[in-house]
Amino acid sequence: MTDLIKTIELMDKLIGFPTISSESNLDCIDWISDYLKSFGARCEITSETKGKANIFATLGPDTDGGIILSGHTDVVPVEGQNWSTDPFKMKRKNNALFGRGTCDMKGFIAAAMAMVPKYSKLDLKRPIHFAFTYDEEVGCLGARVLVNQLIASGLKPSACIVGEPTSMRIIEGHKGMCEYTTEFRGVEGHSSQPDRCVNALEYAHRFINKLMEVRLELPAMAPEGSRFVPPYSTSSICACHSGTTHNVIPSQAEVEWEMRVVQRSDREWLRDQMERYVDEVLRPEMKKKSIIADIFETVCVETDGLEPEQDSEAVKIVQELTGGNSTEVVAFGTEAGLFSRAGISSVLCGPGSIEQAHKPDEYVTEEQMISCLNMLERLGGELT
Repeated sequence: MTDLIKTIELMDKLIGFPTISSESNLDCIDWISDYLKSFGARCEITSETKGKANIFATLGPDTDGGIILSGHTDVVPVEGQNWSTDPFKMKRKNNALFGRGTCDMKGFIAAAMAMVPKYSKLDLKRPIHFAFTYDEEVGCLGARVLVNQLIASGLKPSACIVGEPTSMRIIEGHKGMCEYTTEFRGVEGHSSQPDRCVNALEYAHRFINKLMEVRLELPAMAPEGSRFVPPYSTSSICACHSGTTHNVIPSQAEVEWEMRVVQRSDREWLRDQMERYVDEVLRPEMKKKSIIADIFETVCVETDGLEPEQDSEAVKIVQELTGGNSTEVVAFGTEAGLFSRAGISSVLCGPGSIEQAHKPDEYVTEEQMISCLNMLERLGGELT
């Protein structure tokens, strides 16, 4: 019960930092750093974005083979949501904790921090690392910086537990998430003279048609035995912006599209198909009409999926800690794929349900927090 009380105190403080992805998280990171340092943790701050920072902290020996507890400090916006209480003032009611980020995922960060006083008193044979990042919600931007820094340092942790809200279920895989914007720049003019114009919207329409044609091949590429729903990679057209009125041929068009990727090779194949269509068909036709016409692609997000691995050390560790035997896969994306791509065995397991994430009156139950604390306390015994 003492650990739960301490966790609730820490969570209350964390929720009080309004770390929406569009805002700074520096005050939150500075407070976490001061807390961890007070128990002897070695802390390193990293960033490539003004007003944002990651923290990578370590207790125990300066050796390889450590275990990372990972979480993101940013939260999604509350604007337009009908909250019954102040989202940045945690409320405890009916054995549940309400506030923006309680389950996604400051609850896990608070639980990890609550264990620090105990970890700091242990004779750790393996290091325990704390990796708390920025801008996960907008493309895992902070984790990319942190993982690249980790690789450059030469340190090789052996496992990573990402505490996303899984209801404490063991998740060994998730799809990758990729988002793109393809922009078409043509030549505007009166609709009575289409021969003098380059209709950006029409070329965007042809791009959309090709994407819809190409994605029909994806189901056949599903890995044998895939447990994802659906079992194959998918691609969706999510928005198209163009045009002003009936009698003006548009010179600008933007198509926003995305992929949910089971395996990296699917992403590479589909992008190759679309790039060839643009380079060999659409762009030459547009430039034949006007040299200033062109097509540009912006990669908004490319987040690696977490592909289930055989004989996963991270899965074995969490199974031992929780007593769970089954593993699952999920559709939502996380930072785990980045750690995995760096050669660190990774798994998702954390308190709260994804069904509560991003919604008004977000909450995590005290029962879930106790289960998480039990897992983290047993982890200390595994490190000594």
